[in-house]
Amino acid sequence: MSLLTGISVADERSASWAAEVLLNKGVQNVIITLGKKGAYFQNKELKLLIKAPVVQALDTTAAGDTFSGALAVALTENLDQLNIDWERATKFAVTAASISVTRLGAQASVPYRNEIEILL
Repeated sequence: MSLLTGISVADERSASWAAEVLLNKGVQNVIITLGKKGAYFQNKELKLLIKAPVVQALDTTAAGDTFSGALAVALTENLDQLNIDWERATKFAVTAASISVTRLGAQASVPYRNEIEILL
């Protein structure tokens, strides 16, 4: 993030500053992952910190890919709606990534949907 914004993100406050830089450059929606702290979402109407569930992390190999895939699922399921539920989509992605870090490996660590929904 610091390469794109010049801001080293460590918490909600610095994530908000970095998001502002990107929004001012024309990005419409910003999501910044914060590891075990969760993820920060911001657009011109909404600012959210989605906290991650507390888990015992074993392997973070697929956490980013799992987050991105789960976010894509959550967003595409709402394509017919006028307003995206960014809070729900980001929480779904954070939860999926949190589960993935509790397992070893990459492909085998990606959770099934029912595992994610149990924690939502």
